[in-house]
Parts: sequence; C-alpha cells; structure tokens
Amino acid sequence: MSSPARLATYFHVHLVSDSTGETLNAMARAVCARFNNVLPIEHIYALVRSQRQLSRALEEIANAPGVVLHTIVDGALRHVLEIGCQKLDMPCIAALDPLVSALSRHIGAALSTRVGAQYMLDTDYFNRMDALSYALGHDDGQGGQDLSRADVVLVGVSRTSKTPTCIYLAHRGVRAGNVPLVPGARLPDALLDLGTTPVVGLTVSPDRLVQIRRNRLRGLNEDRESSYVDTEAVRAEIVEARRLFERQRWPVIDVTRRSVEETAAAVINILSGGRGQVEVLG
Repeated sequence: MSSPARLATYFHVHLVSDSTGETLNAMARAVCARFNNVLPIEHIYALVRSQRQLSRALEEIANAPGVVLHTIVDGALRHVLEIGCQKLDMPCIAALDPLVSALSRHIGAALSTRVGAQYMLDTDYFNRMDALSYALGHDDGQGGQDLSRADVVLVGVSRTSKTPTCIYLAHRGVRAGNVPLVPGARLPDALLDLGTTPVVGLTVSPDRLVQIRRNRLRGLNEDRESSYVDTEAVRAEIVEARRLFERQRWPVIDVTRRSVEETAAAVINILSGGRGQVEVLG
C-alpha cells in the first residue's frame, strides 16, 4: 500500500537586492528546486540603496517571517539588514559571499563595491540590446532577407518555442532569427542560401504539440477542429520537418521535455561545438 502524498511546504523567502534582484531570484529558485514539495513565497525588494528603503523592507520582512537572502554590497546597509534579521530571529544569508570569497582568494584581486556592476552600459550590454531588437524584427520569418546577420536561425513547425527561445538567446547576446514551417508554404530562399550561418531545427512529439496547440486555441476562444490540432496531420507536419532537417543536415533539438532555458542552452552548445556538425538532442 503506497503512502499518502506529502503536502507541499510553503515558506516565505525575502530577496533583498541593491540591484534588479534577478540574480537572487534565479539563485533562490534553483536552490528551492532541489527540494521536493517545497514552494517558496517570494518577496522581492529591488534597488534597495538607502536606509529608508531598507527600513521599509525590514518592516515587510517582520510581517512574514521566513528566510532572508541578499546581495547588498554597501557595508553599512548590510550591517543594518543583518542586525534587523537578528532581532527578528531570521536567517540572513549573503547569497554571493562564498563564491566571491573563493574567487578573490584564487585570483588575489580586490573586491569592487560598485552596485550593479554586472549591468554596465558596455559593449556587451548594447550587443544584447541589438540581439533583442533583431529577434523581435525577425520573428516568424519577418525580415527574411536579412537572415545572414543572425548568429543562428531556428526553424520548426508552429508552437515549438521558436520565439521565446530567440528572445532568451538575445538576453545571452546571441542574435537569433526564426522561420516557421507552414504546410504547403515554400521556404524563403534566404534561409536555404545562408551559407555558414548555422540553422537549428526544433522538433517535438506529436501528442505534446497537439496539447500545446489546443491550449493556444482555447486562449484565443477558438475551439474548432482543424488540421492544426489533428493528431495525424500534426504527425505528418513533424515527419516532413524532420526530413527537411536531414536533407539540409541541420542539427536538431527535441523540445518535448525542455524548458526554453534548456533549449537555448542546447543551441549555445551547438554553436560552441562546431557549426558544421549534425547533432540530435533528445
């Protein structure tokens, strides 16, 4: 006889940052994902750079006891936060300290006290903005004559996460365009004549694709049956797409069980591993 399912444990986690809070948010979620049936209730306090802002954050923290994670750089503000958490009898964890300390010892370099140093308006920043602009301007085959400027072009049938993957790649500084495979429609010549620009095919299981498409139609208040959600028609779409990928010798990523972040990471791996390789990732 199987034991009853364990109820989820909820707890408050307070993320205090003197910058955007993105690093803390990602770290908190990554750590919490290591525990089964543990769901954090996130409270984010971003751009905390004054005593007044920190005092307001501590008031809210007091009203929802839990765990405090922070990336505060300023020594005085950090001290106030730590003392405040001690009085509230709450753990206060400087999330980046262990890594920063280990790296400092290894390279023997002094630490910077500049807030938000990772968000400098430098060349990398403007490259990311350019990549984002490119992804938005080359979504679903738009601007098809300009695909040669891309670092990578994603190709796949409708609803294979092409657009969100391109946008995520843009935030990593990768200029990505995408072209949809539409039954009966001819592929743009610009795609087939790219030369050395890498193209990656995205595929998915038919059952999963039908489910995604049905959910999409429900969101549009559209419930008519059509080949768009017909299992056999969808299977034929995917088979034809795979044949195209094989003919063109494009690397293929199966996105059935992948998040957008994992798909983007797989694309980056392909780019760094050699553009001429055919690589199928399940």
